[in-house]
Amino acid sequence: MDKNINFYAEQFATLAWGPWLIVLLIGSGIFFLSYSKFEIFKYLIHAFKILFSRQTNNEEGEVTPFQALTTSLSGTIGLGNIAGVALAISIAGPGSIFWMWITAIIGIATKFFTCTLSVMYREKNQEGQVFGGPMYVIKNGLPRKMLPLAYFFAIAGMIGCLPAFQSNQLIQITGDLAFSDIENFNVYGGLALASITGIVVIGGLKRIAEVASYLVPFMGSVYFGAMLIAILLNLELVLPAFKLIFIDAFNGTAVAGGTFIGVLIYGVRRGAFSNEAGMGTESLVHGVAKVSHPVKQGLVAMTGPIFDTLIICTATALIILISGVWETSTSQGVTLTSEAFNLLLGDLGGFILFACVICFGLSTIFTYSYYGATCARFIFGSFGMNFYIYLYIIGIFIYSIVPIDIAINIADGAFAMMAIPTLISALWLAPKVMQESKNYFKLINNIS
Repeated sequence: MDKNINFYAEQFATLAWGPWLIVLLIGSGIFFLSYSKFEIFKYLIHAFKILFSRQTNNEEGEVTPFQALTTSLSGTIGLGNIAGVALAISIAGPGSIFWMWITAIIGIATKFFTCTLSVMYREKNQEGQVFGGPMYVIKNGLPRKMLPLAYFFAIAGMIGCLPAFQSNQLIQITGDLAFSDIENFNVYGGLALASITGIVVIGGLKRIAEVASYLVPFMGSVYFGAMLIAILLNLELVLPAFKLIFIDAFNGTAVAGGTFIGVLIYGVRRGAFSNEAGMGTESLVHGVAKVSHPVKQGLVAMTGPIFDTLIICTATALIILISGVWETSTSQGVTLTSEAFNLLLGDLGGFILFACVICFGLSTIFTYSYYGATCARFIFGSFGMNFYIYLYIIGIFIYSIVPIDIAINIADGAFAMMAIPTLISALWLAPKVMQESKNYFKLINNIS
């Protein structure tokens, strides 16, 4: 019976992440780019100025623009960047990285539109707390008959953001890299992981954002710094690595499949996993940022793919390619990345990677708890939000000790489903975003 259920769950996940989703994500992103006439790229420098500007804290919202970005990055800079890149190269070849870049560039526009809308249509409860996300965009921006889409997103978010994959993989990776000699490590590790998560997430978004605002920049800098040293020590191999990426992107000489279409699809899929543009998750936190104008947070949000995909993923790919382990090793995922770090930087490299895996994995779990809890609140109110948090913490321990493939497949598939209401609402309300953008750009141009 369980085998049958798991079979259907696996089929659901495969179908959910199929070519139709790739077409939806890429097609929507191309539309947003062309509809905005690429104008948003002119304001990238302005976006960074907003990101690092001193906050007055007078604006309505829950977190600063910087905290919103680091919190959303804590959900994207993780195993998708460390293990996902290695997986893409080992399965689909170096050319998949090129298509990850394309997905990121397109994702910049998608994040601008979805996150601007999240601020435009957010709500405030009786206690003064602000909530945003695609379900509120649909509720407050679309016709009443479209409301079922909001509940569809919330249900998918509650399931898709469960820590099934993250908890299971983090404990497994930690055990393999550092505690392989400890019997029943998954039990002790699961208890520790659940306890740490509980301490952070029970404090709500503000505590999660505070942790993320320190943890993500610090560990991101350490991770990128280590990779930069390795790259500089092997500078003569960098140009050939880039050349390999570009050639393989169109030749389709991938390890598996060996076709142009295969490389393209897998690269786009990993890119979608990496930056989550169009999935709606980032809108949940960007929508509650303290900003005076919705477009300001949209501009901040669009820097996300630059950090997580164009910078971190590229550096990870270069490490793997210049080390040569992708050709000689049978390993995949984080193990392949670990071998590259050890080869280029010795034991120190392996230690740095281990620390980053732990910190990035933890931050992802923290952030996803808020995503799922916000979705639960939309349907069940404050009680549902609190109940979900405690269920989430218990789930961390369960998923750590039991490899529940059914739950992982269902969560994976549900996560993909979040893109449908997110992109429908964003495409529908794109003219509203452009009107707000024109007003804001006119305002700042007059000031300057």
